[in-house]
Amino acid sequence: QVQLVESGGGLVQAGASLRLSCKASGGTVSSQAMGWHRQSSGKTREFIAAISWDRSRTQYANSVKGRFTIDRDNAKGMVYLQMNRLEPGDTGVYYCAAGSARAPSTYMQYVAWGQGTQVTVSS
Repeated sequence: QVQLVESGGGLVQAGASLRLSCKASGGTVSSQAMGWHRQSSGKTREFIAAISWDRSRTQYANSVKGRFTIDRDNAKGMVYLQMNRLEPGDTGVYYCAAGSARAPSTYMQYVAWGQGTQVTVSS
């Protein structure tokens, strides 16, 4: 059973940076693609970024390309999301998720989710 615990959220001003962390344990998470999603108030949860099990492939939503970076450390069971130049539109609850495949693709589903961490960006 995969367990995911996010941390690192908070309240920041526009232009600031934050690094989110996700502690992953159980199952075979080190061999699974991992992703970050965001749910803003009144909106459906949206994809933000994903990384393959071996860090060789990453994917990003257009809205965060060039500002956010996803990374992982399998030895520590950690997945990270470095967020730079934050904007008020980045406000939301950020969720870590484990994928059903080794690398992200159109067909991959997310099979385990954390509880989320709140990020609020003020203007």
